[in-house]
Amino acid sequence: MSALLVHCTCPDAASAQRIARTLVEERLAACVQMVPAVQSVYRWQGQVQHDDEALLLIKTASVCWDALVARVTELHPYEVPELLAFSASSGSAPYLHWLDTQTGAP
Repeated sequence: MSALLVHCTCPDAASAQRIARTLVEERLAACVQMVPAVQSVYRWQGQVQHDDEALLLIKTASVCWDALVARVTELHPYEVPELLAFSASSGSAPYLHWLDTQTGAP
């Protein structure tokens, strides 16, 4: 099993909580941590933007990646949601086993 840590920013706590809960309920993520206050500076449509956002740290299995992207894209209020996946090069065996049992079909 290959584990991923996925970053996803949201415009507010309500959308972050809705997405996090849905991903865990639908077994697309084993755990989602919400960091409530990050500031993002980025270029969008030719303008530099500065926004307060919430950051989701999504723990999932790589086999869930395509379904997770589709579901977040469906739920997310942004036209182009941030979805960046980082492969976990290692992790404790019990945690990785737990992550594996919590994602995918029950």
